[in-house]
Amino acid sequence: MTVGIVVVSHSRALADAAVELARQMLPGRELAVAVAAGTEDGGLGTDAAAVADAIGQADSGEGVVVLMDLGSAVLSAETALEFLDDDVRSRVTLSAAPLVEGLVGAVVVAASGASRQSVAAEADRGLAPKQAHLSS
Repeated sequence: MTVGIVVVSHSRALADAAVELARQMLPGRELAVAVAAGTEDGGLGTDAAAVADAIGQADSGEGVVVLMDLGSAVLSAETALEFLDDDVRSRVTLSAAPLVEGLVGAVVVAASGASRQSVAAEADRGLAPKQAHLSS
């Protein structure tokens, strides 16, 4: 069992593209990555109930790291925690990492069997390579 990943975005297309990019780092390996993005009618927005459902889909018992794009995605993820049982909630980490860079790092580390804390820490380091390159 591995840590699952949830992507929360206002845009289904953005979330799906980010997941597709991240999965390129996992040739031949499977990892639970669930998406809660956009509205039911295909518009832009977030939904706390959809986030809670995605957490349930991604959780194999090892926990879940949730990455969010901006603004109300964070609020929806926080609200989703209130919908979860205490035992599930205790296994969820909401990450402040950048969505794309954090997701790529998180899936690689999660697929290796790392802990939820290690996956979240790798996601948080997502901007470091770009920052280091541009500051030189």
